[in-house]
Amino acid sequence: MSQSEILNVPARCGRAVHLKAGQSLKIINTHGHQVVDFWAFNTEDMSEFLSMEHLRATLGTIFPQAGQGLISNRRRSIMDFAEDTSPGVHDTVMAACDTHRYASLGCTEYHDNCTDNLKAAMKAIGLGTPEVPSPFNIWMNIPVGPDGSTSWEAPVSKAGDYVVLKAMIDVVAVMSCCPQDLVPVNAGAPTEVHYQVLD
Repeated sequence: MSQSEILNVPARCGRAVHLKAGQSLKIINTHGHQVVDFWAFNTEDMSEFLSMEHLRATLGTIFPQAGQGLISNRRRSIMDFAEDTSPGVHDTVMAACDTHRYASLGCTEYHDNCTDNLKAAMKAIGLGTPEVPSPFNIWMNIPVGPDGSTSWEAPVSKAGDYVVLKAMIDVVAVMSCCPQDLVPVNAGAPTEVHYQVLD
């Protein structure tokens, strides 16, 4: 398997990449405690995208694991969750942070956020998206209690952990280094991550 150079997603920023069917995206948690909001869109029809609602219904779990398909809003696997060297704690429940989320947390000025990172990353490659689907929150630790309660906790991943996501069709994949620093999801300190495209 050939590998491209290792590239950087700066802290608090997003990046979008084109993947052909059969190519994979390796996302590396460089410092160990960074959440990556992840989206994938069908290159040929952007109205088809990775959907957490459809994923949960198809897989029967809120915690996808390596070896399972990542499901689109047309109920098919558009990516394969091929590898995961972390403890496997990821989130499929929480929406991407946005200006409204930070306002609810008391921010009175603009705060970087994953929704805007998605839009900026798509614009940087000449694309847009008609909506912001709920992301696959890689390494986000949202424990769910027996009563259905949730909490915001620091990731359990370590430096150098990575996931590999394989495209089943041509997709645009988008990564956002979550800039959340008001709850513990990034251990209070958003950082960069790195990625490679694998053929």
